[in-house]
Amino acid sequence: MVKAIIAPSILAGDFAELGCECHKMFKSGSDWVHIDVMDGHFVPNITLGPPVIQSLRKAVPRGGADGKSASFFDCHMMVANPEQWVPEIAKAGGDQYTFHYEATKDPLALVKLIKSHGMKAACAIKPGTSVDVLYPLAEHLDMALVMTVEPGFGGQKFMASMMPKVADLRAKYPNMNIQVDGGLGADTIPAAAEAGANVIVAGTSVFKATDPAEMIQFLRDRVNNNLKGRGLLEE
Repeated sequence: MVKAIIAPSILAGDFAELGCECHKMFKSGSDWVHIDVMDGHFVPNITLGPPVIQSLRKAVPRGGADGKSASFFDCHMMVANPEQWVPEIAKAGGDQYTFHYEATKDPLALVKLIKSHGMKAACAIKPGTSVDVLYPLAEHLDMALVMTVEPGFGGQKFMASMMPKVADLRAKYPNMNIQVDGGLGADTIPAAAEAGANVIVAGTSVFKATDPAEMIQFLRDRVNNNLKGRGLLEE
């Protein structure tokens, strides 16, 4: 059983106010914040790294002041040597480490390394990568990420042609967390939800919304309604 998890991408936020932006998203009802780490090698862009995540973790402590608030850091590692950064991201305060299948020669060993550092392990695939590569890893993963844009830059157009990958994963692994990332918003969430995605990364559509809380709830409702129809919704 799974449920909707909404993870706004801080790539779309104000980098001068990242701590405040994270608090704003959690107060608006997000389950996670999605943190894009880019190294300029695996993707042609450079964003942020462990020092920034560490600072954000100080600003957004695990559990919040009340010990119960959402504070999950979903770290999407678009880096050429993902093994190198596992200890650093764990130390900085990451909760989940998503590596790209295309960036490692031994994905299963990397999954074990991530978990040995106390983080959840997830594997992402680029648009040009077959979903089949995830099948041998699936039982070891906490989540699979199907990119719905080419990784590297925010604000790209959603690639509906990636939805069969999501549908195949949901059919084969009904209880897996399946994330989609890239171009998600009010117009594209129906296709993602219908395919079976339950973890939604949304950047511009949430951060630039007049009412972020309303948009987050809209995304959540579309996903949960589909999961309920499939008999997969975790109550």
